[in-house]
Amino acid sequence: MDENIDISQVEKLVTEDVFKQLGSSDKGLSTTEIKQRLERFGPNALDEKETPLWRRLVTYFWGPIPWMIEVAAILSAANSDWKSFSVIFAMLVINGGIGFWEEKGASDALKALKNQLALKARALRDGQWGEVDAAELVPGDVVRVRLGDILPADVKLFDGDYLAVDQSALTGESLPVNKKAGDVAYSGTIAKQGEMAGLVYATGGRTFFGRTASLVQRAAPVSHFQKAVLSIGNFLIFLAIALSILLIVVELIRGLSFLELIAFVLVVVVASIPVAMPAVLSVSMALGALSLSKLKAIVSKLTAIEEMAGVDILCSDKTGTLTQNKLTLGDTALFSARDVQEVILAASLASKAEDADAIDTAVLNGLQNKDEQLKGFRQNKFVPFDPVSKRTEAIIQSAEGKTFRVTKGAPQVIMGLAKLVGDDQNKADKVVMDAAAKGFRTLGVARSEDDGAHWTFLGILPLFDPPRVDSKATIMEAQAHGIEVKMVTGDHQAIASEIAGQLNLGTHIVPVDQSLSKVAEGGVVSPALGDSIERADGFAQVYPEHKYAIVKVLQDRGHIVAMTGDGVNDAPALKQADVGIAVSGATDAARSAAALILTAPGLNVIVRAVEEARRIFERMMSYTVYRIAMTLDILFFVVVAMLLFNSYPLTAIMVVLLSLLDDIPIMTIAWDNTTVQKKPVHWEMSRVLGLSSVMGALAFGGTFILYLLVRFLYHMPVGQVQTVMFLQLIAGGHLMLFLTRVRGPFWRPPYPALPLLAAILITQIIGVAMAGFGWLMPALSWSVVGLVWVYNIIWMLVADFTKLGVHRLMDSQAVHQSRFLRTVNASLHPAITQFQHEEAAAHRDIRRAFAIFKHDVHQTGGHPRRPRSG
Repeated sequence: MDENIDISQVEKLVTEDVFKQLGSSDKGLSTTEIKQRLERFGPNALDEKETPLWRRLVTYFWGPIPWMIEVAAILSAANSDWKSFSVIFAMLVINGGIGFWEEKGASDALKALKNQLALKARALRDGQWGEVDAAELVPGDVVRVRLGDILPADVKLFDGDYLAVDQSALTGESLPVNKKAGDVAYSGTIAKQGEMAGLVYATGGRTFFGRTASLVQRAAPVSHFQKAVLSIGNFLIFLAIALSILLIVVELIRGLSFLELIAFVLVVVVASIPVAMPAVLSVSMALGALSLSKLKAIVSKLTAIEEMAGVDILCSDKTGTLTQNKLTLGDTALFSARDVQEVILAASLASKAEDADAIDTAVLNGLQNKDEQLKGFRQNKFVPFDPVSKRTEAIIQSAEGKTFRVTKGAPQVIMGLAKLVGDDQNKADKVVMDAAAKGFRTLGVARSEDDGAHWTFLGILPLFDPPRVDSKATIMEAQAHGIEVKMVTGDHQAIASEIAGQLNLGTHIVPVDQSLSKVAEGGVVSPALGDSIERADGFAQVYPEHKYAIVKVLQDRGHIVAMTGDGVNDAPALKQADVGIAVSGATDAARSAAALILTAPGLNVIVRAVEEARRIFERMMSYTVYRIAMTLDILFFVVVAMLLFNSYPLTAIMVVLLSLLDDIPIMTIAWDNTTVQKKPVHWEMSRVLGLSSVMGALAFGGTFILYLLVRFLYHMPVGQVQTVMFLQLIAGGHLMLFLTRVRGPFWRPPYPALPLLAAILITQIIGVAMAGFGWLMPALSWSVVGLVWVYNIIWMLVADFTKLGVHRLMDSQAVHQSRFLRTVNASLHPAITQFQHEEAAAHRDIRRAFAIFKHDVHQTGGHPRRPRSG
């Protein structure tokens, strides 16, 4: 093999010369050659620059928050307060370590997901076609590329009719480019039509994409939930800084030591603001995505988890998702064919076994003595199925040298080719309708002896794809979760109605019409069409562009829509949907456009994924409420106590310890057990702010009242008062976490997961031991420790009943608001309908006037006709 092959000249070289220079042939490479070339050229992947672990660790000690902790440590050292210095320094190291550990966990989870999303390629090795990881391709490999594939490397095409390739990602060309034998196709482009074999001549960084494009590491888009939570975090930071400035000014006027005051305030600010909030959210979503992958559902965009939790309509493909995708032939209807095997033989010749297509496999399996019957024929040319032509076609040469064409596909298309009329047309229509009424799909089969000028209709092959065993139960489960399932299929309306009826979906199946195509092109949606789509149980005779229109109409009516797809032409609908789902066996193009990629067939996987997404959402909501409430409690208690009584309610060491002990359970919240809500869940800012404010106010009230009791009623020394408040905030904070993690009473299921429960128990034991044995603080008697816990449990019960009341009040408000909106919509609907009709009429008038204007210009040689005087 010539390692110095000039890649830029491959397009100009004859294919035989490229084979020769690469030391390959149209039979592909051997396993031994593959191993040697992998060692020589490396994997077929672009080098990604990974930041070294030590550099990522250092970033956790450089930034606004670490600077504040570092300054507090330096000021403590300047005051010769070595105890505070040691604890603050420990806080700096532990906070950095926790942040680094959480980021590494999220990074490892995403890396595992990325490995599961690795592209595959069909390669000819050791004389056998097989599927391999695209990363294992080497120069000299022979690969087959077909509709929907993302090209895995730069290839020289050499066998096949044509390949239409979308190069827009590389060249900016908006239309697909047709390639033929001798042309080159580049890595990263998408096959839109056709099928060809190609010789790999460049991989990894040597490809056109690798040489011209720089790999940019981009962060995933931020979801609505993350934006809202980050904005809350920013507000809390602003509140903490504002109150701290007020405290500093007042205490300096009162004569407190500047260095000591600044060190304390910095520690309080760091402890009170939700530093870990973004990391906790990222880890929760990353680990949630990893758990989804174990359910055979891979999340390609983390932000889709939020939308998945809120899905209320699922538009599901029929074939392979609701049905088994295991086609078997029924009783063949004969037309011009002599017998059944003649029809099946013609259909088999219009198939390609190596593509492993479900329909082709069913047809080939129906052919008796398959090897013997096919031995005398050679397939000179094969045109694969595409969603527009809805048929396959092949040019065949017999053993006697005679050439003819065969085709199979949608009966209506094949009947049109053969120009069926009269009794034959009526007979064919009846066969199709009778088969559809039983849930059978049908294939028309035809043959041409004069190069396609005239076609002979041979017969109709019925194909039955039975519903999956679990589909009916899963659909009922989805409906119980508040998700409406709508079937979407390219099959006839009668087939769709039969299958939908068996699956408890309802039988109101709507066949699509031209108005949906106009919607896909940006046309106006009539209220009648919108109502029809919203009320339908499913859609039949659907083309890929109709899927996009269905999604758009449902979204415009306020629904969160999930759409399944598998083909290259499904990509626009998958991108438009709130959650695009590439089903098992989907093309590379569909997978790249989808937010959720299924690696196992069936609807059950999607329902499990929605349930897991709702659990993740609940974890993030509970953490957000807890963190806001705790921030309000600590911040207001410290500031109010110092302003009113001119003394520190806690020492700097205690504040640092509070921050550290609070963060330990937070690390485990991503594994907590949560309730799966029975309805789609959405980000409710009013509920989060309302509940967290009430819980924060209650916590502050409990803390402040206890402070007043121990200081002024029981006259405890200041040092012991500070220890009591430390114990109060540790115990009260973690008890509050038990309240915010569920919407119902805290003593009912779901119970805390073992990691969370263990983390809380460990931190409470540490906190109680510090207070009881006097570690880094004045000791308390064990009776006082017990009374503080009794006090907190009483407040916990009060807070839980208050929480239940807040939820009931907000649920009631949500119901009233929903009724009000429905009433408003009902009253405005006639006016909106009238407006849309008038707008459409105005558009028609404008188009008509413009057409008359153009006609006048044409008739008068380029000048519009002037109006007559008078």
